[in-house]
Amino acid sequence: MSYSKPNRSAATLTTTRVEPAPISGICVTCLDGCEGPCEIGRSALKGREMIYPQPFGKITAGASKEYPVDFSHFNIQGTCVGAVGVAADPDVATFPAVDCTTAVGADGSIHLDFPVFTGAVGSTEIARINWEDVAVGAAISGIMVVAGENICGMDPQAEIKNGRVVKSPEMERRVSAFKRWYNGKGGIIVQANVEDTKLGVPEYVIEKLGVEIFELKWGQGAKDIGGEVKLPTIERALQLKERGYIVLPDPTKPAVQKAFQAGGITEFERHSRLGMVDEDGFYKEVERLRKIGAKYVTLKTGAYRPADLARAIKYSSQAKIDLLTIDGAGGGTGMSPWRMMNEWGIPTVYLECMTYAICEKLRAKGAYVPPIAMAGGLSLEDHLFKALALGAPYVKAICLGRAILTAAMVGKTHGKLMAKKMAQQGRSLEEGYLSLFAVGSQLKERFGNDFEKLPPGAIGMYSYIDRLRQGLQQLMAGARKFALKYIDRNDLVALTREAADISGIPYIMDSDREEIEKILG
Repeated sequence: MSYSKPNRSAATLTTTRVEPAPISGICVTCLDGCEGPCEIGRSALKGREMIYPQPFGKITAGASKEYPVDFSHFNIQGTCVGAVGVAADPDVATFPAVDCTTAVGADGSIHLDFPVFTGAVGSTEIARINWEDVAVGAAISGIMVVAGENICGMDPQAEIKNGRVVKSPEMERRVSAFKRWYNGKGGIIVQANVEDTKLGVPEYVIEKLGVEIFELKWGQGAKDIGGEVKLPTIERALQLKERGYIVLPDPTKPAVQKAFQAGGITEFERHSRLGMVDEDGFYKEVERLRKIGAKYVTLKTGAYRPADLARAIKYSSQAKIDLLTIDGAGGGTGMSPWRMMNEWGIPTVYLECMTYAICEKLRAKGAYVPPIAMAGGLSLEDHLFKALALGAPYVKAICLGRAILTAAMVGKTHGKLMAKKMAQQGRSLEEGYLSLFAVGSQLKERFGNDFEKLPPGAIGMYSYIDRLRQGLQQLMAGARKFALKYIDRNDLVALTREAADISGIPYIMDSDREEIEKILG
């Protein structure tokens, strides 16, 4: 069987005329005269534009490839005996008593009210439009939000002198949106790539904007070739090329300018450069960030080959960084090459199993193991439990990208509709929000007159996290684990032999075998 679905996808707005051949994805009978609704056919007209999910700026995309093993190949173990973390008393060991808070940082001083944080909300249009909803949602939920790469470089109003950013209204908006609602839990992380470092973004956000958590980036689960966005005008293409980005096709060439004017080219692509990891260079950059005022330094790495995972964990251990986020293949993106999203990298479950094995080896040597977060296609409470258990005790949090953005966008959409309805009826927005959101009354009590000032997407995101919290509490109570620190690999069982082989989690028919023999005498 084929795990892939080539040549047609909702992500690229393509399909086939008849049933496709499973390997190539081409119609089993390709008809001369067909207008070509498939990716090959559309590429005959639009070429490189068909590499990416569409329409840019309005969607997020997640890989459609199925993997031999994913989190569905594990089930959560439940028990009817005892309780860990509270008294084994039915009046005490209730699921609302489960503690879902966590902490990261080398010294455990970054506290989160719930063990999730956002994926990088960077320079894509959909990230820019939805930033305030996500940032405020993170602040009121007591979790972390990540401002992704290229924000300053993409800011049309950024002031750049001698190749260094001295002011970026967009970055200032991003930081202030979070800080305005920050409640002391979580935090805002700012990322940097090659171009950001050249522009002096670390110095700008740390020294001038007071950002305490700074993240170096080696990649993400959707790709390892740097960020990219689409540009609708030649003016923007020229501006970003002047700022040092790779822009395709080259907007300075007369032939390209003519093609754009004629409509043959309708957009440009801005690409970031490939980061080149060097061990000594990594240590020096971590130390440099600390010297310029970063209180915490983190690293985000992607679904690279196993040797690179070992490098990421070893270097992070040596540098004593505060959080290592590992993003597995199958995760989502605002814009990445569609086929690359599906066909490169190590899927999340495999990557986490490798992570656990490497961490065990480091711990056996007495080395520091940084707090780890897993990412890559996760969305609901069972995913959280399984990812925390599979990587226990090293995985402290889960990075949710598309899931959190989805909740924020849906909340925003319904909030706009409700605002219009309330205006037509001459009623208050507060009344509308209280009737729309299940958590409305809870947030009204908490924020009082400021409740109406909350972006509706932030309320939607808070509501989603509130659901995740209760769902996770129920799963943990079923396993009789009443705090996150008690979750371990023994809380999982493998449903297939292959899942057991790659993870070391017992196959379901082998689980508890020794204890069974003891019980039976």
